Amino acid sequence: MIGDHDTRRGLPPGQSGYADPRYGAPRQRSGLNRFLGGSPAAVAVKLLFLSVLVGAVMAMLGLTPGLLFWQIYDLSRHLIDLGFETFHDFGRWILAGAAVVVPIWFIARLLTVSRDR
Repeated sequence: MIGDHDTRRGLPPGQSGYADPRYGAPRQRSGLNRFLGGSPAAVAVKLLFLSVLVGAVMAMLGLTPGLLFWQIYDLSRHLIDLGFETFHDFGRWILAGAAVVVPIWFIARLLTVSRDR
């Protein structure tokens, strides 16, 4: 239980508050450690392991970084072309619908105006 005399009260998480010279002052994380998410050596080992793992999977699938880039490029071009084609079709649908709806609306308005007089 934390009492009123305890020096740990009110400190941010991760700081002990003890300044005992035997244990040293609480260490602050450097900007590099905060940016990397850990020590540079630990991050390098993690990245090396993940690189080997991803490289092995890519080799099993027959992918290379260049081929992967061009597949992503071709996919994005195809999606862009599909999007423009959809807008082209959408525009044709609007014109076809308007060719029927606008004259019917206009005739209905003429009949409504003539009835109101």
